Amino acid sequence: MNDRILLEVCIASTEDAVAALGGGADRLELNVGIELGGLTPSVGLLEQVKKAVAIPLVTMVRPRAAGFRYSAIERRIMLRDAELLLAAGADGIVSGALCQDGSLDVDFWKQLRNLSQGRDLVFHRALDVIPDPMTALQQLIDTGTTRVLTSGGCESAWQGRRQIARLQQKAGNQIEILAGAGVTPDNAVPLVRETGCSQLHGTFRELASDPASFVADGSYPTTSEPLVAAMRAALDELS
Repeated sequence: MNDRILLEVCIASTEDAVAALGGGADRLELNVGIELGGLTPSVGLLEQVKKAVAIPLVTMVRPRAAGFRYSAIERRIMLRDAELLLAAGADGIVSGALCQDGSLDVDFWKQLRNLSQGRDLVFHRALDVIPDPMTALQQLIDTGTTRVLTSGGCESAWQGRRQIARLQQKAGNQIEILAGAGVTPDNAVPLVRETGCSQLHGTFRELASDPASFVADGSYPTTSEPLVAAMRAALDELS
């Protein structure tokens, strides 16, 4: 394999962005509330991260924790957030929405595609809970989606590697498959070899402390530059 494997790092702060870049990240996904699966960041945070680093940066649009069946009000908020984040310089939007039966909300997704023309539109791991992911993948291709983040319908990408390989085979050059969830320097190389993916996604976190007594949890996740660097070194073995 001659091509460089792209490494996307999920971040939640400007400090995370600097650490991820220092470790060798190629692209960033900006969220807040990573411990909740990732929620929509503020425009102010996006602006500060853009000032700090100069690599591609996509932003999550997800209004709350739990699943992906959103109300009409939530969908309006998501569209407005996407509009503001794109106007503030986001290189793309990461999102996902399902209908009540668990299928892809194609109408909403088309609205996001119209908003993000000329920039990346990424469908996140909502794909992993869709009953028929192959049909959903074709719908994402048909709507001009740039990329899909998936663990292959399993808790980790390694567990879902066979499904990821099937998705990659179906995708061909029509859409990018980004494998993520539980990706580590130890499993990255075999994961790429078994799935055929050319890009991986991870958080590479360590815990920082800010004691808050009984008011809140006294720790929060931050990006570990050494872990990102170890991941980059593992992937570079394939180049």
